[in-house]
Amino acid sequence: MTQLGIIIQARTGSTRMPEKVIQPFFQEQTILDLLLEKVKKPGVPVVLATTVNPSDDRICTLAEKHDVPVFRGSENDVLDRFIQAAQQSGFSKIIRVCADNPFLDLAGMKILINEFSQSDADYLGFQLAGDKPSILTHFGFWAEAVSFDALEKAQRLTSEKLYREHVTNFIYGNPTLFNVRFIPADPIVFMRTDVRMTLDTPEDFEIQQKIFAAISKENPNFAIREIVKWLDSHPEALEAMKKEIEKNQK
Repeated sequence: MTQLGIIIQARTGSTRMPEKVIQPFFQEQTILDLLLEKVKKPGVPVVLATTVNPSDDRICTLAEKHDVPVFRGSENDVLDRFIQAAQQSGFSKIIRVCADNPFLDLAGMKILINEFSQSDADYLGFQLAGDKPSILTHFGFWAEAVSFDALEKAQRLTSEKLYREHVTNFIYGNPTLFNVRFIPADPIVFMRTDVRMTLDTPEDFEIQQKIFAAISKENPNFAIREIVKWLDSHPEALEAMKKEIEKNQK
């Protein structure tokens, strides 16, 4: 295996908001529709990794509509699902995308792809103030990169439920065992703790649906700086996010 590819992780069985990724979100499109179109833009292979649960048949139908191949695996052992999806697809390097991030930053994903394709790191991600990996923040802007070998090593070294559900947690949490590297996040958000664009709850969905529609109207090709600028001019949106951040600690 020598290929870099994107694996997008999606299921309908979310505890806090089931079916969030297949609900109409923007102009009749679901979050998954929007993300599948976005992750295809860098021109690297894309696979959607979902579960064998029959309720996820609808996710497979959506992926088929976008000509994205699907791998179906364990619902709870997501680490194993990723390993098998990568193995089947021939990916030695993986860009991991979570389907509950409708504001995924395309520019950041392209940076990650370019850096990781030339890197010997086991893990590469974006980092915020306090050396916090972006995956442990509420931003929801960034993908993360991990090698197939690191995933297999993690699987050998731990059987803890936490690490099987959260694919990369064991890897970036053990920098003495793995070659872990980070890219500093955009300075405009580096120190901020009041932005929540990851989507877990019905409240998140309602807030972000309004924001996505409003910003898209102003600039369909918006990125992080446009989002932050819009939020700073709409303090009521930041206040609503603050409540969700308090209720949903990372």
